[in-house]
Amino acid sequence: MSRKYFGTDGVRGEVGQAPITPDFIMRLGYAAGATLVAREHLPAGEHPAVLIGKDTRISGYMLEAALEAGFAAAGVDVCLVGPMPTPAVAYLTRALRLQAGVVISASHNPYQDNGIKFFSAQGAKLADAVELEIETRLEQPMICMESARLGKARRIDDAAGRYIEFCKSTFPGELDLRGLRIALDCAHGATYHIAPKVFHELGAEVISVGIAPNGLNINEDVGATAPDSLRRAVLGAKADIGIALDGDGDRLLMADAQGTFYDGDQLLYVIARQRMQHGTVTGIAGTLMSNLGFEHALQRLGIAFARAKVGDRYVLELMQEKGWSLGGENSGHIICLDKHSTGDGIISALQVLAALRSRQETLAQACAELTMYPQKLVNVRFPSSAFDWKANPAIQSAVASVERELDGQGRVLLRPSGTEPLLRVMVEGPDAQAVNAYAETIAVAVRDAVTA
Repeated sequence: MSRKYFGTDGVRGEVGQAPITPDFIMRLGYAAGATLVAREHLPAGEHPAVLIGKDTRISGYMLEAALEAGFAAAGVDVCLVGPMPTPAVAYLTRALRLQAGVVISASHNPYQDNGIKFFSAQGAKLADAVELEIETRLEQPMICMESARLGKARRIDDAAGRYIEFCKSTFPGELDLRGLRIALDCAHGATYHIAPKVFHELGAEVISVGIAPNGLNINEDVGATAPDSLRRAVLGAKADIGIALDGDGDRLLMADAQGTFYDGDQLLYVIARQRMQHGTVTGIAGTLMSNLGFEHALQRLGIAFARAKVGDRYVLELMQEKGWSLGGENSGHIICLDKHSTGDGIISALQVLAALRSRQETLAQACAELTMYPQKLVNVRFPSSAFDWKANPAIQSAVASVERELDGQGRVLLRPSGTEPLLRVMVEGPDAQAVNAYAETIAVAVRDAVTA
């Protein structure tokens, strides 16, 4: 049975358009709450409790109130933490022994979008079966509990401090960041009041940008998805290293003192290379988008590698299946299961910095033996899931032609976005100019097919 509302990363869309409307979000809160009540076996008189955090979008106020009402109607207590990174909600849900966590965020999307994603009591994304159960309850009438059984709401005032201390605890106790100048871009998002303190309290001099959210500027020309902002900050401050996070704090991009960027594959390599020295890594889970050069470099280190579908939930599933503790995406979602239950931009940056500090290396030196293949990604807008691009002969002919040209020395990947009405066309190979041309050839075929 397929999910109607839940995508790869919760329920997401444009605010004011279904399903991101106040009435639907209230019903979603109720359906999730009713599912919790049915699944939890608490002592008589006790209510299940959930934690709700959000990023800095202006619509978060409205959606938070709607969710709170839905949960309360189902007899579920609510703990509110305000603006908080997505991985912080996962951590706090576990730390406070709550039954679920909820994040109001559309991650790296512009402020006009928003979404709802859930975490289990263990701080992991909900299983498909639980999401399907919530969707089934969405089709049923919303019935308010009697007054004596309604849920209550309270605010957790020390949530930020708890999470800051947790992040710092993942950095080796024998190391510090003294003498390091860090340019930090928080994307005007949920980490704006968290990340600067983490790196500063570990000893670094921190020059922060993207820390003035106004509800409308999240991810706007800042953060991990707008890297020029990080380069300007690094070069302008003469920083030793740059760190950029996305709007909800689960994605990471880094830059060296010259303003050269390092993506998720390269940062995973730095972490894996260090851990290999101590024998603490046996395999790494990547995705279909992970670079071939990254895979080949891991092979030279003797580290097993496997690919999951794109999406951090699928990376996590593969890691759990293989019994591995390290995985991620080239987009910057990095999961260190020995440190946290989910991907965390701040904690991932700390693992990279720990590797560099322990070996007294720069990012360039740490990646010297990693040669990345040129990779071109083109996004083509398409009307709906009803557009069967897999069966289109013109698209398939273009793909086959490019694959013949690559002759086994590269890859072609077409996949629909899990969050936007886009078909992503990726081509990878040894020659950058050829890769760009191949990707555009396929993209043209897709556009022509959509128009036809």
